[in-house]
Order: sequence, then structure tokens, then C-alpha cells
Amino acid sequence: MQKRAKTKFVVGMAAAVLLLTGCGPHKSEQIDLRVAGQEMGAGESQTAKESSEIIIDLPEDHSQESEETQAETSQEEKEQEENTQGQVEETRIGDGDRVLLFSGDVLLSDHVLSAYQRAGGVSGVLDQGYRSLIAGADYFMVNEEFPFSSRGTKAADKQYTFRLAPEKVAIFKELGIDAVTLANNHALDYGTDALLDSCEVLDQAGIARTGAGKNLEEARQPVRIEIGGKKIAVIGATRVIPQADWAASSSHPGMLATYDPTALLEEIREQKKENDYVFVMVHWGIERDERPQEYQRTLGRQYIDAGADLVIGSHPHVLQGVEYYQGKAIIYSLGNFIFGSSIPRTALLEVEVPVSSDGGELSLRLIPGTSKSGYTQMFTEQNSIQEFASYIQGISYGAVIDPNGRVLQGESCLR
Repeated sequence: MQKRAKTKFVVGMAAAVLLLTGCGPHKSEQIDLRVAGQEMGAGESQTAKESSEIIIDLPEDHSQESEETQAETSQEEKEQEENTQGQVEETRIGDGDRVLLFSGDVLLSDHVLSAYQRAGGVSGVLDQGYRSLIAGADYFMVNEEFPFSSRGTKAADKQYTFRLAPEKVAIFKELGIDAVTLANNHALDYGTDALLDSCEVLDQAGIARTGAGKNLEEARQPVRIEIGGKKIAVIGATRVIPQADWAASSSHPGMLATYDPTALLEEIREQKKENDYVFVMVHWGIERDERPQEYQRTLGRQYIDAGADLVIGSHPHVLQGVEYYQGKAIIYSLGNFIFGSSIPRTALLEVEVPVSSDGGELSLRLIPGTSKSGYTQMFTEQNSIQEFASYIQGISYGAVIDPNGRVLQGESCLR
């Protein structure tokens, strides 16, 4: 997907208005993931077993999908494209405002690659609504849940590992991805060679990165965004690693780990001195759990106390709620965006940055959707939109969603 020139405009959908329907308990929907054992995570001097490895029920090769299934999926994609055509319109969101988009986990799985190949491009991976939204935004950043490399050795005792050939970075460019965080439990699936290859591939493709590198100094460097005269730093970090040596050190490649948050808190404070806004993208939590762990709530607040203006989480593979602390939002998990064969609920986070005045609060909006057979699409039916709003409301803390989909500070079900 060719990204057009950046402007003050953002693409929205009149049909994608989230209607608040009140609070209530919701059961997580089944997705094609199954727990396969405990991962190890380590800080400076401790280990933790708080996150489960993920096994995705993907076919070993594309030929295992029947012709009937492929035809059915292609017809669904065609109908969705027809439904979204004409519904997308440009709207000015504010005098001088700029728009950033963030997603959760992105993996170019077999299902995604098959959908891409069938359609001959990203129209098979993302519907027109999401593609137009991304094209109209000023910046789009995701969690890259794999390395780009053809080298390395598969991690021992890890039941599922991810790796994509370097040339597949072209799909990231087509998707309009401007930056990634590499701080997660799959960046080192094939060792440090594959991680460093991924860094080089992204650099050559002009895609910014944070959260990992040849040493700790590089891993903690943020993605730097300058739009409308405002400076934004986005720092990637992880609290989910299988073993201690996945964490970067002064002389060892790896990721910025936040079991001990000292290094991350220092980086937040330093970046706050130089930037108008500091965002943290953090990999944390328990897979398939719609509620944040207490440590997530504690760390999120520590990040904000250090100067972060927004915290965006990933790793659970499902959506988690929103919490406001000191007037700043913690988005505990955006779930999967482009990933496996089935994602019942997903969302892009739209962040409006006020650039027409000194300072100013960020405006947030969740844009919901779903995914099947590697094809992610916006919700367009009112029932689905309303159910999504009610669901997020029911798992949030001190946050509400208004009729326009805005995420706001206010009374919610949980405290």
C-alpha cells in the first residue's frame, strides 16, 4: 500500500462509531491459541514464570487450505471491500492536529501470507477501511513479533518460533508501517544473528525501530517522531523474555527488559527533557488473559510518574482494558492486529497530538475490527460496534468510551 503525503487529515468511517452500552462481565472468546508451557523471564538478578508460550494452529504449508475454504474467504474479502467502498471519508479532526496510529502484535504468518498471495497484495491482508485510515495518518507503529532474517539457530526448548525472510519487509512497506518495537518474546527466536539482521533490514527499508539492538544503549533508543513542530519519543521495552540473556547489556545484543524498570525509567526521564511527549510500548501480561496483572498496573504507573504521556501494551494476544492514572492513559493490550487465522476482536489506537498550542492533552480513539484467515477488517455493523464498546468498557479502569469512540477519563466498571 503506497502511503500518501502526510496532512492534517485523518480518514474515519461514519459506520465505525462506538456506542457505549454500559458495563457488564464478558467472557473471552476462543481464539486459535493454546497454552504450551511456561516461559522464563529475567531481570538483573531474578527470573519469572508469568507468561505462557504460544502455539498457533497454522498449517505447515499453504496447500493444506482446501480450495473450498480459499474460495469462501476470497468471496468474503470481496464482499467486505464492496461494503467499505464509499463509506470512507476524510474529516478534519482539529486545527493543526496530527494523527498517530498504533497496533498490537503483527506476524506475517502462513495465513497472512496466503491471504496476501491470493489477493496479489495487501488488499488481501487489510480491508479498505483500515488501509485508508493508515494512509491518512501521519505515523503508524506496530509490535513486530518476529525477526526478518534467514540466519540463526532455532531457540532450544521453545515450542514455537517465528522468522521471516528479509525480502518480506516489502509487505511492511506496503502496509504503511513507519516504525516497530522489537522488544518482545520472539525477536530472538533465532538468536542474535537473526536479531541484528532484522535491525539492518528495517534500517535499509527506512522503518524506524526501538526496543532491541547490538547493546543496551542501542536497545533503549526511542523512535523519534517530529510532526507539526512537536517532538515525540516512543520507547519499546519487554517484560516477557524466555531467558536472562535475551536482555541487552553494555556488550551484548538483546532487548530493553523491564523486569527491573530502572533502565526504562531513566530513559523516560531523559527523553522527557528533550521531547513534548513520551510514549512507552511495552510487552507484558499473560497470554489470553483480558485483565492486566497487578505488576502491569504498578509498572504502568511508574512509567507515567517518570514522565510517560501514554503507555501501550502488547503480548496477551487479546484486548485488555484502559486505565487512566494522573490523567494519562495506559492501554494494557491492543491484542493481535495482523497475526493468525482468527482474531475475534482487534483495534487500532488512534492518537491525536495537539500541535496548534503549547502542550495539550492527547485524544485517543479505538477503531475496532476482526480477522479471519489472515484478513483483518473494520467492524461496520452496529451490533458488532456496540458489543466492542461494551466489552472494552467492562474491562477498563477509570475510563469510558464516548459515542464517537473516544477513550476518556471517567467512571467505569473497575477500579
